[in-house]
Amino acid sequence: MKSLGTLCLSNNQINGSIPENLDEIIPELRYLALDNNHIDGSIPTSLCKLRALVTIDISNNKLSGRIPDCWRNGIIGDIDLSSNNLSVFMEIPLSINFTKLLILDLGENRLSGTIPSWKNYTFPELQILRLRGNSFIGVVPSNLCQFVKLQILDLANNDLRGVIPHCIGKIIGMVSKTKSLSNWIPVNDTKQWNQEDVKQVIKGRELDYTKNLVLLTNLDLSNNRLEGPIPKELSSLSGLHGLNLSFNNLSGEIPEMIGDMRSLESIDFSHNKLFGAIPSSMSSLTFLSQLNLSNNNFSGPIPRGNQLQVLNDPLSYTGNPFLCGIPLETICPGDDYHQYPHGGDYEDEAGENDKLDKILVYFVIALGFATGFWGIIGVLYLKNNWRYACFGYVDKVADRIYVAIVLKVAKFKNKLQ
Repeated sequence: MKSLGTLCLSNNQINGSIPENLDEIIPELRYLALDNNHIDGSIPTSLCKLRALVTIDISNNKLSGRIPDCWRNGIIGDIDLSSNNLSVFMEIPLSINFTKLLILDLGENRLSGTIPSWKNYTFPELQILRLRGNSFIGVVPSNLCQFVKLQILDLANNDLRGVIPHCIGKIIGMVSKTKSLSNWIPVNDTKQWNQEDVKQVIKGRELDYTKNLVLLTNLDLSNNRLEGPIPKELSSLSGLHGLNLSFNNLSGEIPEMIGDMRSLESIDFSHNKLFGAIPSSMSSLTFLSQLNLSNNNFSGPIPRGNQLQVLNDPLSYTGNPFLCGIPLETICPGDDYHQYPHGGDYEDEAGENDKLDKILVYFVIALGFATGFWGIIGVLYLKNNWRYACFGYVDKVADRIYVAIVLKVAKFKNKLQ
């Protein structure tokens, strides 16, 4: 298969290991997809020798061992090694250097150590970095801010500590709404690129993003041990769709300018140590459809108006004993009692509405019965010939039934005798 450019064996039950001489068997291979199989063993160094390789997807297998330190290919755009048993007993090799790498997905493995402080020339075009579900320790390196084209940064479910770097607000890929994810891809390769997928947790659900991946921007640092305040510089990320900082040890207040993040569709700050008032600017996030601020120490009234009136789920605010206002039962000082959904006046009004509904239902039932009953009886009463025909037909049917029964009984008696 000297001229084969695409090899896709995804979603099968293939086992065994990847050949050590793959570069000799398929030297011109550009797209390799072996994901969702039962392939084990280690990643062979032969992958590093495929000079035309653009995409590697061997995710969801049983690969183990270290990530090889032999990569020299500068045209690879997507490396997906996620959901394996890969482990690194040292830092990911700094010698990895791809000038056109867009996606690096090493999520759901057993990688440990600290996240390398890569330089911006290592992955100058990197736009998706997914390291979630590993055992990385240490801090979130500020060097990641140098990857200004990042549109997805997913470091969730690790053991990272320290503060969120303030420079994260300088990542232009999360600011601009115009994404360049596929700008470098040749026209002939667009079809293959549209088949690439990345798992992301948005609005509390993990989804596979494929064709719309180019439009997604997400920052997920959840399930770590991060501390300190939420950097106010985050509010500069006006193109961000999802922001998840839940299950950390963050403290302080929500930045007042969070309302400037106009593209946000999902916010999750739950299970932290945040305090203070909920900024009123959050009510201007018109695209927001999922909000979770539960299990913190927020206080004061919940802002009213615009989008926050639509997001009226009390579970979004539970675990904040000093919060008040709709949709919670706790009444804010100075507010009218009847404005609350669980107040007495509201219940009285609901009870009156229930009574009116019942009366209306009974009236409709009675009207339908009267119309149907008197519609038939009235016609028979006014039309003599109709009445005679109707009762005559009933008599004939009754006579036939009577005769049929008598004959059946007679035959039954004869059989018994």
